[in-house]
Amino acid sequence: MLSFWAERQGTASARKAVEPLPEPRALPVEARSTPHGTVHVAEQVYPPDHRHGTAPVAAALDVESRLVAGLALHPDLESVDFTRMLLLDTETTGLAGGTGTVPFLVGLGWFEDRSLRVQQLFLRRMGEEAPMLRLLAERMASSSCLVTYNGKSFDWPLLRTRFVLNRVPVPKELPHLDLLHCARRVFKHRGEGARLVHLESKVLGHHRVGDVDGSLIPELYFRFLRGTDGSELVPVLEHNQKDLLLLAALLGDLVRRFQSEGTERQDPRDLLGFAQVAERAGDAERALTFAKAAAESGGPVGIEALVLASRLCRRSGDCETAVAHLQRALTFAKPGQGAVLHLSLTKLYEHSLKDLSRALYHARLAAPVELPADHQLRLERLERRLSRQGA
Repeated sequence: MLSFWAERQGTASARKAVEPLPEPRALPVEARSTPHGTVHVAEQVYPPDHRHGTAPVAAALDVESRLVAGLALHPDLESVDFTRMLLLDTETTGLAGGTGTVPFLVGLGWFEDRSLRVQQLFLRRMGEEAPMLRLLAERMASSSCLVTYNGKSFDWPLLRTRFVLNRVPVPKELPHLDLLHCARRVFKHRGEGARLVHLESKVLGHHRVGDVDGSLIPELYFRFLRGTDGSELVPVLEHNQKDLLLLAALLGDLVRRFQSEGTERQDPRDLLGFAQVAERAGDAERALTFAKAAAESGGPVGIEALVLASRLCRRSGDCETAVAHLQRALTFAKPGQGAVLHLSLTKLYEHSLKDLSRALYHARLAAPVELPADHQLRLERLERRLSRQGA
């Protein structure tokens, strides 16, 4: 047991003491000799017409970097050539990170013409990590950016640590598109979280059958190290492959939806999410188009979309339209829910349209969302101004 734990840490003494392991018979991996040592690799190529659920995987090649940069709120991505992207997903010995966590499977994906090549680097035993990392570094050197899901917080920091611990030069850091952040912003109004497998089924329409439970993956690998033939890890490799396919499919699907500006049928909650992303990206025209599309659903989503549309119109100087959006939002509000809208209308009428009578009317209806003292001051100010105006 002590030698096993020592081997997990990759110490030199453990590597000398442990007998060489047999080739992983049941795993679809092959040993490849490199100048730095042997690496166990599994590869599969998916043709240009391959779909993951409803989304064509190769659509990721067609994304406009300008739209990706806006969707990701990451201006540096605007100059990236996404035809040379590198999809990255790891399976590890734990989720805690730090020096004790080892990525035993590094899944990579890149496009050759319009086919997606998936290459998986498998760590047959502790102590053979350096050749795997050097192969990863070579692939990164020929890539334009990384595309991951939670890779900024987990996969890449973990790999960077492994480079340092194995005394392998850390590759030059690439521009990094983490789709987790994009998905959280776009799909947040669904209230269902941004778990990758959830988006796979709800957004892309792909339902995994017999997928391995992610919480079991570390133990399955440790059992392999203790001598099982590797058959239990076959589903882990399949799981990793599907995650890489999902990355490509999700990227293409998100950008296509963002580009459509709400002209195609979408969940109103997603339309609102896209509108808010576009607003943050400084794309007011796209944000307004999405907001108007989301408003057609009515209800709470419609109200929030119309408030956003009103804000955009006010910024552009079109205060009459800003008021119209808020008035429409009031028709969606349930009794007692319109006070915030009345407060916004008060400010527009008083400061932008200079219609003090209407400002006072809406101010009186805004009482529930103001402190009593502030509300009283607002009413008194408007009444004084109206009196002076009348005089």
